[in-house]
Amino acid sequence: NKEMPQFIIRYVTLLTATLVISSSIVHAFVSPATTVLERTTKNYSISAGLVSPTTNARPKPTPLFMSDVSNVIDGKLSISLGKPLGLILEENDGSNPAFGSGGVIVTQVNEGGSAFDSQYASQLIQSKIYTVMGKDVSALSFDEVMDEIIGAPSPLDVEFALCASAVAELTGKGVKSYEDGAKVSITVQQPDKPDIVIDGRVGDNLRKTLLANDVEVYRGLKKKLGNCGGGGQCGFCAVELTDEEGVWGERSDYEAKKIGKNGSENARLACLNDITGPATVRTL
Repeated sequence: NKEMPQFIIRYVTLLTATLVISSSIVHAFVSPATTVLERTTKNYSISAGLVSPTTNARPKPTPLFMSDVSNVIDGKLSISLGKPLGLILEENDGSNPAFGSGGVIVTQVNEGGSAFDSQYASQLIQSKIYTVMGKDVSALSFDEVMDEIIGAPSPLDVEFALCASAVAELTGKGVKSYEDGAKVSITVQQPDKPDIVIDGRVGDNLRKTLLANDVEVYRGLKKKLGNCGGGGQCGFCAVELTDEEGVWGERSDYEAKKIGKNGSENARLACLNDITGPATVRTL
């Protein structure tokens, strides 16, 4: 028998070798200040590049209250999760004004973690971790929140602050809806001017309402002379919109492309948005 070439032997060995790691942390960084929560005190087996628990199945996630609706109190969901959680977290960038600053946001729920196995997987996306084992972590740094999660037992009790749409989905309430023609208050913030509150009517165009109340939507000669008159083409009527009640919905992909880098994720084209409820609008 001829001897098998060494490079084939090494290749087969690489594919079949199994390395058992005893560690308190399996930590995969996705991007700066972004972590996949696969941290656990149990052994893991790595075979052919795949990571899987070598211990018994993790406990199923359980709510901390008796019924689904009662889990959500003041926009927060309390749930008990076993490790690994299977959450991808990012540092809170403050893009959701309701969440304030500090803490971490759930950007993804990965299959294989206890959060994915829970009935709340979809609602946890874009939520903020509020408490871990009863400790308020909402204002802590990314690393501090991670330390609290690593040091907690399994399962651990976690409270998530949900976005408005998730609250509405779970409870069937929480997001108000306003009838067409209902009068609502629009707070307007303008550079170098005091804030004002104007009346708006649900169903009326936001741009027309702002202009009718002498709000300077188009600042600067370029915008004054070059705007498209509300046709959704120029992008000059972009405003920052804060929707604390979650009634304005998501902005369209078209708006996002038109606004580009000229505004945050909260920026909207006033000409393409009809008033759906109270809001705070800041002109750009």
